[in-house]
Amino acid sequence: MWITPAYAQAVGGDLGGLMGMLPMFALMFAVLYFMMIRPQQQRAKQHKAMLAALRRGDRIVTAGGIIGTVAKVVNDNEISVDIAENVRVRVVRSTITQVLAKTEPAAKAKEAEPADEKAAETAKGK
Repeated sequence: MWITPAYAQAVGGDLGGLMGMLPMFALMFAVLYFMMIRPQQQRAKQHKAMLAALRRGDRIVTAGGIIGTVAKVVNDNEISVDIAENVRVRVVRSTITQVLAKTEPAAKAKEAEPADEKAAETAKGK
């Protein structure tokens, strides 16, 4: 009376439940990949390209909130930045968060100069 009967359980468990959950785990991973991992990788790639394209004259913002103009690219890891008149600091390239204004490449600037000079000469001649 005091002892309840014990019933035997099936050996091996239920494999159907595990096979049914496998596609759900795959779906969850796919959603996680396309919603979180892939966009983060794309942002990292864009940031790396932005840092590689830095050149003298670009206006930048550092992670600390300092706004300045690139004075010189020292090496692959450091940049010299003018933050005020006669104030130049060296900044680690990876701390640059944003490029506010890009300068024109030197080749494009040289091509644009003759057109401006010709316009100035024609204005003087008239």
